[in-house]
Amino acid sequence: MFAIRTLLLAGIAAVSVALPAMAQEDVIRIGLLGGENEADRLADNQCLIDKLPAALGVKEVKLFPAADYDGVVQGLLGGTLDVAGLGASAYAKVYLADPKAVEPFVTTVQTDGSTGYYSIALARKDSGITDIKQAKGKRLGYADPDSTSGYLVPLTALPATLGEKPDTFFASTDFGGGHENLVLALLDSKFDVATTWGSGVGEFSEGYTSGNIRSMVDKGMLDMEDVVEVWRSPLIPNGPTVMRSSLSQDMKDKILKFFTELPTTDYECFRSIENGDFKGYTPVTVDFYMPIIEARKAALGG
Repeated sequence: MFAIRTLLLAGIAAVSVALPAMAQEDVIRIGLLGGENEADRLADNQCLIDKLPAALGVKEVKLFPAADYDGVVQGLLGGTLDVAGLGASAYAKVYLADPKAVEPFVTTVQTDGSTGYYSIALARKDSGITDIKQAKGKRLGYADPDSTSGYLVPLTALPATLGEKPDTFFASTDFGGGHENLVLALLDSKFDVATTWGSGVGEFSEGYTSGNIRSMVDKGMLDMEDVVEVWRSPLIPNGPTVMRSSLSQDMKDKILKFFTELPTTDYECFRSIENGDFKGYTPVTVDFYMPIIEARKAALGG
């Protein structure tokens, strides 16, 4: 009798442990990177709440706007987030911590057909700085420690332009609390040069076709007459949209189908969640990001 009772209790315990895991796919949790104010991030991604439940066959889709990039990184590593759009460096951080935690499945295609974007350094037009080499002894602002365009790429690419490391070329370097906050700090004269991101496609006067610069222009937060581009990086791989590897294959297939078709089924939703104009999505795997993974490993150690 004791043995039977023990087996029954063990069976009940196993079921109770399994139930939450089964129920997890009733709710899909989407992480939103820091970089703009929370209200705007939620508004930009509201269409996912409206559309995804029916497309995925789930009861609810929840948005989780993190205070910074690392909040989303840790959510993915901890299994508390299911889907997120990441920059290449933030994805590299996840991969280096646990290569099996998430799977990249699509990235954006620029309007010119490229699958990359640029780190772009801005200065205030009234500063008189027209080239980053004129900013020696000034204050440089980075966006976020886990940002590709706002930290990793400037950190590793600027020495070729400056002839020395940013930490010695500039009087000071610091973080601005995300791309949007950094550009606002630049406009407020807290930095002399700020590193942010844009497609580099289209007109500078419009903030290019996509990226943080374009998003701020569209929201009336930035007048391009007030800034000048003083440096541009080599092409950076567009960041991936990733999903939790432990999701069921059926759910993964539904997520892939939804995002792949979104630029055609609802372009305005696609444009809103991606901060600008793109041709659409294209499939990607970890191989596309190996150069950034290796660069992060070498520069930041993980």
